[in-house]
Amino acid sequence: MTQTKLLSANQAIAWAAYRSGCRVAAAYPGTPSTEIMEHVAEFKGAIDCEWSVNEKVAMEIGVGASLAGVRALVAMKHVGLNVAMDPLMTFTYIGAIGGMVIVNADDPSLHSSQNEQDNRSLAKFAKCILFEPADSQEAYDMVCAGFELSEKYQVPVIVRTTTRTAHTSTLVNIGSGERGEAPAIPYVKDARRNVAIPAHGRLMRVKVEERSAALRELSETSPFNRADPGIGDLGFVASGVAWQYVKEVFPDAPVFKVGLSNPPPIEKIRAFAAGLKRLVVIEESDSVLAEQIRAAGIPVVEPNTELRMMELNPMRLAALRTELLGDPRPDAPAPETGLPTRPPVLCSGCSHRGPFYILSKLKAAVCGDIGCYTLGAAPPLAAMDTCVCMGAAIGTAVGMRKAGLPNKRIAAVMGDSTFFHSGMTGLLDVAYNRIPVTVMVFDNRITAMTGHQENPGSGHTLLGAESPQARVADIARAFGIPRVHEVEPYDLARLETVFTECLDSGEPAVVVVRGPCVLHEKWAGKHINAVDPGKCTACGACFRLGCPAIVRGEPRDAAGKRFQSKIDPMFCTGCNLCAQVCRFDAIAPVQ
Repeated sequence: MTQTKLLSANQAIAWAAYRSGCRVAAAYPGTPSTEIMEHVAEFKGAIDCEWSVNEKVAMEIGVGASLAGVRALVAMKHVGLNVAMDPLMTFTYIGAIGGMVIVNADDPSLHSSQNEQDNRSLAKFAKCILFEPADSQEAYDMVCAGFELSEKYQVPVIVRTTTRTAHTSTLVNIGSGERGEAPAIPYVKDARRNVAIPAHGRLMRVKVEERSAALRELSETSPFNRADPGIGDLGFVASGVAWQYVKEVFPDAPVFKVGLSNPPPIEKIRAFAAGLKRLVVIEESDSVLAEQIRAAGIPVVEPNTELRMMELNPMRLAALRTELLGDPRPDAPAPETGLPTRPPVLCSGCSHRGPFYILSKLKAAVCGDIGCYTLGAAPPLAAMDTCVCMGAAIGTAVGMRKAGLPNKRIAAVMGDSTFFHSGMTGLLDVAYNRIPVTVMVFDNRITAMTGHQENPGSGHTLLGAESPQARVADIARAFGIPRVHEVEPYDLARLETVFTECLDSGEPAVVVVRGPCVLHEKWAGKHINAVDPGKCTACGACFRLGCPAIVRGEPRDAAGKRFQSKIDPMFCTGCNLCAQVCRFDAIAPVQ
């Protein structure tokens, strides 16, 4: 008896791993891929899964499991694949034994990312099989097929989702819903196959090309690549969610759906294009398919409508319809009015706010990193100078110091999960080369921005088992950092003293600011402060903290240009920072 469930693609991928007999799964959390491993963890005992310290380690775990003969799933967002490319590029030479599926979640429009890279190019670069699901059912089917094809062709398989497919729910047929069994392939010690030294690698390189030829034949016969007939001489090639938009806006047009997109089914597309006067390739982000189709000598129309940057949607395809067919462009839906705004801001009582306030006060050059603390760049704190990628804060600060930045106060800021992910090597460089920068780790014992996942400092694994709590200060001392402090985030005077000492010391220093994530601890409304309107002079000092619990109160003058502050008790956590910056004792805890 078959079961049908309403699932997001992230949920469907977890179900596919379970149903396919996957034994090992590893990931590092990052939107839009985070929920995959959280749902894998729900199949307790069936799949050995973990939050790895970073994507490279997750990939290496998958490689080891595959070489040991069992099926493995690795998941990460698009920028995470950058971190994991080193092992992947060599593993494509070695080749899979147990099925190896890598889920890569791209983020068009940068909803929660620092760039908009299209990782289909990386799949082509790595000579992997690449699937692009258009909905949750295809995500499920392609992961299941990916395990089979990975074993058959001894190649890692990448399933590329995007934010829209990852988080949109559609009906999925999951078969019986029972656990699938995939017997482990017996391990055979074989250095010539599995040890990628140059002498062996040259032989592997030849096999990669032989395999690539076989994969091209696979793509031409794959049921995931198909031509949908239609009316007229204008046709489309589309992959992933772009196919959904084409079918919605051009419902009668012939469309070639590319589901297995690397290698692309060039001859199938050539036959499809032969019956058309115009062929348009619709793909989200880069022109990966279009370039390969043109290179094969198949004419492709390049429309004037901008389709390459940011996420596609039906309105953008409607503009394309106007260009290609002359149909009137429909009015864009008007946004709803009167909705409350939610600007990107640190939460009320966030343990990062005090440190950023002091860094801004001290006019330090702050090299930031990826996480909640990236919001320290926003006004009124405006306390961050750079943000590149995870772990880059320390190396960037070192580079600024070596470049002779006039500002002698240079700090690198990152969270605990980021420190464990890729900050430790940067700190070791600081210690080894005696670079006078101050590394500040905002340690809230959780991976906060992606939804409170565990990390090596939290004391628990993905499955809830207790584990040793890695301490940032201990690691810094072990590296030989001469000046290490641990401070709490809500004592502004103490923060200023320690920060000033370290920034002006002329030697490597580490400050660990330890305070919980208030959202995770649910502190809002439990302890609150209030403003005494009789004492408030409307000086605005408390507003410079950028706390969303501090709102505009009554006007202080007749012109209505200066307003007293007021504290919203529903958001206040009683962190008391506002009381510390108020020079008129107008703010105090409510007893």
